[in-house]
Amino acid sequence: MVDLEGVTAQQLSDVIGAVYDCALAPQQWPHACRMVADLCASTGGGICVHDLQQVQNDQLFVFGYSPQFLEKLGSQYAQSPMAAADIVSNIGDVNSLAREPQQLTESRFYREVLQPFDLADMVWFPALRTGRRMASLHASRSSERPFYQLHDLRLFKLLSPHVCRALAISDALDIRALRSEMLEKTLDGLSAGVFLTARDGHVVYMNAAAERQVRAGQAIRLDNKRLSAANPTARAALAKAIDAAMHGAADPSWKSPSVAIADGTGAGGGYVATLLPIENGERSGILAPFAASVAVFMQDPIQVPLMPGEAFARLHGLTGAELRVLLALSQGLGGMESAEMLGITEPTVRTHLQRIFSKTGTTRQSDLLSLLHRSTPPVRAAAHAH
Repeated sequence: MVDLEGVTAQQLSDVIGAVYDCALAPQQWPHACRMVADLCASTGGGICVHDLQQVQNDQLFVFGYSPQFLEKLGSQYAQSPMAAADIVSNIGDVNSLAREPQQLTESRFYREVLQPFDLADMVWFPALRTGRRMASLHASRSSERPFYQLHDLRLFKLLSPHVCRALAISDALDIRALRSEMLEKTLDGLSAGVFLTARDGHVVYMNAAAERQVRAGQAIRLDNKRLSAANPTARAALAKAIDAAMHGAADPSWKSPSVAIADGTGAGGGYVATLLPIENGERSGILAPFAASVAVFMQDPIQVPLMPGEAFARLHGLTGAELRVLLALSQGLGGMESAEMLGITEPTVRTHLQRIFSKTGTTRQSDLLSLLHRSTPPVRAAAHAH
């Protein structure tokens, strides 16, 4: 777990858990958004949905804003720095208005939209893009607090993969329209493998992608109808994570709801498994026909490389030093800036980068960062079009 100023590993784990609860229970997003805002000392926040064709801006689950501000932001959104940044941003890319403070404070957007409502800065990231819609999660600070700093952006960068995945799952399942008779068809539309397990560990349902993953047999398999991994280390980690999710217990060693499942052949491939307890609340009602306790979403990181840095490091065998260099570069820092932040020399950064290239099968920094950050929602376009 990456250390963050003023944020404990338990606090971060609690927020990530709340985010994943929203995947099948979207009415919990207001609570999760407030937890995110509290973690980075923000006064407002929520989820914004943009209609890219109609240039409309709808605020969902927002708090801390006056209706007048939301109306003003909506009318000025198309000309805002946020809209301009989102056009060129990838899903999960973190932005803040005050990355260049002087440029912000001299802007018309600051004078007409932020300043009249005592707002100083906003931080956000695009979290979902389907058809003509785009959703982003944001937080804001009043003028009484300083602009967002590097550690705040790092916090959002750690949270963004989890928020993106939860929104993608929720959007794919279309919770508002979901009915049990269409559930299997909906799950089969996912390119991610979905395994539903009962309390005794038996797999009670696999979607089409999951069946293909089991048939391939190189990374995951069924042992006595229980989900297992070919790699012994991954097998133990997956079993432990499923058990913790089933019992709803916070295992101190289970820091993330994601587990790296390495290829049993040692060829460097594999999956990243995301676990979601489903025995409580709306999740239980939706999946009741399967009598399931845990949903395991199994994703190929090459096809859907949206994952925590820690799981990415385990999957590709990166050392802690190599992961720190990768995370620094992923924040948009150059070699010299990364070296300064990490307290190492620039040649050492280059050495680590060459080793990362070798382990991940990449040759250029742009390809490496694309492998880490690119976030295609786990749905086939043909199967889920808006």
